[in-house]
Amino acid sequence: MIDHDRLFKELLTTFFVEFLELFLPEVLSYLERDSIQFLDKEVFTDVTAGERYEADWIVKVKFLGQESCFVIHVENQSYKQPNFDKRMFRYFSRLYEKFDIPIYPVVILSYDSPQTPETNVHQIAFPHKVILQFNYDVIQLNQLNWRDFLRQKNPVATALMAKMKIAPAERRQVKFECLRLLATLRLDPARMRLISGFIDTYLRLSPQEQILLQNDIARIEPKEQEVVMQIVTSWIEQGIEQGKQQATLSLVLRQLPRRVGQLTPKLEERVQRLSLTQLEDLAVALLDFSSVEDLETWLQQISATT
Repeated sequence: MIDHDRLFKELLTTFFVEFLELFLPEVLSYLERDSIQFLDKEVFTDVTAGERYEADWIVKVKFLGQESCFVIHVENQSYKQPNFDKRMFRYFSRLYEKFDIPIYPVVILSYDSPQTPETNVHQIAFPHKVILQFNYDVIQLNQLNWRDFLRQKNPVATALMAKMKIAPAERRQVKFECLRLLATLRLDPARMRLISGFIDTYLRLSPQEQILLQNDIARIEPKEQEVVMQIVTSWIEQGIEQGKQQATLSLVLRQLPRRVGQLTPKLEERVQRLSLTQLEDLAVALLDFSSVEDLETWLQQISATT
């Protein structure tokens, strides 16, 4: 299962200015870049529906040349949700109530389908009068053509091309172009891995497509080819690591119910989020477990040390 929230969080928190440059250049023109501050997640509870929501990114910034501030709220939605416009308005109203400064709302729609354009407004109207018209920016990736971003030397563009509107026959070509763009960005190794991992997660090729991609890489000039092959090699290494992690996770999830009984969905989710090293430690520790409380205590200890 792909952890969409984690992938997009890593991308946007690392390259927030580049995200604004790409999609919101007007906003970037009137904010103080050195003032960007990521705030803690805001948790909202919908009492009527009995659901709990977390706002994805709350970013406090200063207006350029001023002491006054505003908040940029960015929400990533990886699946279509009914009445999402209403949810965006609720986020806006609660953030505005808490901070009492202007709120600029943005949503990234990152799901593959449906590809019908989504609304960017929540409205309350009567036959004779509009009471409320709340507008927010929508970046709907499956409405964007990846070819329009080929000349953008922007790490966010390079990553998000993998989630744009791509015909099945174009997947190999898009991955190849992403690789070539990434090779020109001259990022440090950590940021290079972040972008390359994002691309590889969302553009997994079949074995036949992989062979054709290797042929494409073989035809580019040697200096560029060397950088591209370093990225491809890192994907192979990551794939091996992910395979080990999945195998360890599967073993742990089979053994835990035998030791502590059936896991709740929430507990199982916490186990699934552990790193490979933590899963290996848990595989040993669970031999001494006799109840769910033992597992919960172990997970709390792990959380306290990370």
